Amino acid sequence: MLDIDFIRKNPSEFDNALKSRNVESISKRIIKIDEEKRNTQTILQNILAEKNLLSKKIGIGKSKKENVDSEIKKVEKLNNEISSLKELEKIKIDELTAILNRIPNIPAKDVPIGDNENDNIEYKKYGNKPKFNFIPKKHFELGENLNLMNFELSSKLSGSRFVVLKGIMSKLERAIATFMLDKHTLENGYTEISVPFLVKDSSLYGTGQLPKFAEDLFTAGENHWLIPTAEVPLTNLVREQILLENELPSRFTAYTPCFRSEAGAAGKDTRGMLRQHQFTKVELVSVTTPDQSEKELERMLNSAESILRDLEIHYRIVTLCTGDMGFAAKKTYDIEVWLPGENAYREISSCSNCGDFQSRRMNTKIKKDNKNIYAHTLNGSGLAVGRTLIAILENYQTQDGNVLIPECLQKYFDNKKTLI
Repeated sequence: MLDIDFIRKNPSEFDNALKSRNVESISKRIIKIDEEKRNTQTILQNILAEKNLLSKKIGIGKSKKENVDSEIKKVEKLNNEISSLKELEKIKIDELTAILNRIPNIPAKDVPIGDNENDNIEYKKYGNKPKFNFIPKKHFELGENLNLMNFELSSKLSGSRFVVLKGIMSKLERAIATFMLDKHTLENGYTEISVPFLVKDSSLYGTGQLPKFAEDLFTAGENHWLIPTAEVPLTNLVREQILLENELPSRFTAYTPCFRSEAGAAGKDTRGMLRQHQFTKVELVSVTTPDQSEKELERMLNSAESILRDLEIHYRIVTLCTGDMGFAAKKTYDIEVWLPGENAYREISSCSNCGDFQSRRMNTKIKKDNKNIYAHTLNGSGLAVGRTLIAILENYQTQDGNVLIPECLQKYFDNKKTLI
């Protein structure tokens, strides 16, 4: 949710920001509706004040046994006007809210302007691409050849975009998640939270998935939805609260399944585990003051990176352009891991500063200098567990089809060095 005062005072800047996000200019319409709403409220307040004066006059007149019939008729007439004005006020508020609910966040000034992923800017790289003296296989080829990854069986169970992992491959997925949680809680300063996997409409509204992106979600009926990411319950932990500045930042992490319909991904990544309806992820969420959120984004990015550095896997970071950012983000870094089997970089984490966009929707404020201001929220993958498993399989594969276990994970396998 955007600040209506900002739109009113900076219509050109607002429209230009929306244009950079491939959204049509809409400030004139918003300002017109807002003016109609405020004019209605002003008239309503004046009539209520007039009614109060008449009510007092009626009371005094009755105490003196005076005839107050004309005043009573005036109050009845005012009551009808008040009812009509309140109805009009609600119509204008609902109309304005419906528009604002579907407008994305305003990009930070240092975000590159562009239309799509081709306009993203490389921020930095870590390590080097691995070299093989054989043609590296894709993750699903390795998994199926080892009889540890089964897509045919998962299709029988649930349809496309699911997977069944078996034996040590299932253990590898669990070890990756445990390693991530240990790293983030013991070294990176996050508090682990166990959250529900079902949330209400209000929670998804708070983080920006509803109402605009309902088709990307799975509904569970009775005002419940399966979470698309732990960002939703973690961020909503502070919904409708006034936080104390000296207790911030708050940093949370959770390991959960995530459920996405992939409505806009028809035909994309249909083989393997890259894009599924159900996957697991370790999420990072921070809540902080406005003056610290930029620094917190860099810190969150470093925390996510630390997983890949420990795994010794090559990656790059890109700053997303205005046309490629998520709905609630004002600035986003994507971490893209190198996949030798794909011969391409693929996203494994997005770290975003949402500014006060989500806190306005959640009504989350900070008590600062005797005033209440909106908090800033941030979220990031720390990391997507399934895609990390893919990266390990493809980067640590051997010529005979086996897979080396990264050194930092060997403790979860009794110091075993290969999967098989």
